[in-house]
Amino acid sequence: MNITIIQNEPKLFNQKFNFESILSSVEHSSSDIIVFPELSTSGYFFQNRNEVAENAISKENAFFDKLQTLSTSKNQTICLGFPEFEIVNGITKLYNSAALIFPNPQLKYIYRKTHLFYKERYCFDEGDTGFNVIYDKDKNINIGLMICYDWRFPEAARTLALKGADIILCPSNLVTELWTKVMPARAIENKVFLALANRVGSETIDTETLTFNGKSAFYDTNGNVLTSFSDEKTEVQEIEFNHLKSRNKKFNSINDIFEDRRVNWY
Repeated sequence: MNITIIQNEPKLFNQKFNFESILSSVEHSSSDIIVFPELSTSGYFFQNRNEVAENAISKENAFFDKLQTLSTSKNQTICLGFPEFEIVNGITKLYNSAALIFPNPQLKYIYRKTHLFYKERYCFDEGDTGFNVIYDKDKNINIGLMICYDWRFPEAARTLALKGADIILCPSNLVTELWTKVMPARAIENKVFLALANRVGSETIDTETLTFNGKSAFYDTNGNVLTSFSDEKTEVQEIEFNHLKSRNKKFNSINDIFEDRRVNWY
């Protein structure tokens, strides 16, 4: 199976440019899976809920119809981050979300970010989906989603792994240096493949600048980096992997990392 990771530079508040960039990338990819960064349709550095509301889209937006058409025609699974709005009982909810679009439209899934980072707390509602794994029987693969700051919480990746994820997709807008130490551990401790799509560039609001540090990566079940990205340039890389390897949780003839868990002591 092949996966393409897109390390791009969305333009803040420029939905038209970002939509066109995403659609073009999908059209030029032939991989089984393609992964974009967090908030790829909008840029990241929102300051308040009004800014999010002006750039948020619903899961019924025509943009997703176009992605679904491409997904089905190309037999390709597409993952990307976007600001989502949903009206519930007359109240507008705003989420930092990621869409997972399969060739089979019935499998379409939206994950809403569980752990909000920095000023996201002032702009988004806390995610309410929890961590779920979607099984694509046509490709015999189980896919789990988390977003960026979720990496700080080992329970996120562990929950997805316990639910059977063969691979975890992680759209991100990372700005710290610590995550490069931890992401391999998330793959190792769960024996899963992990695809991290980060962005590059910077966004400045008033006197504050956030610089996104790239270094997108694909980790195997032992935490090895199978491909490396720069920290400043937009890049597209395709990686081949055998997703079935993640289903064997043994690391020697005796030990199995899930069967050895002693949950009554946790």
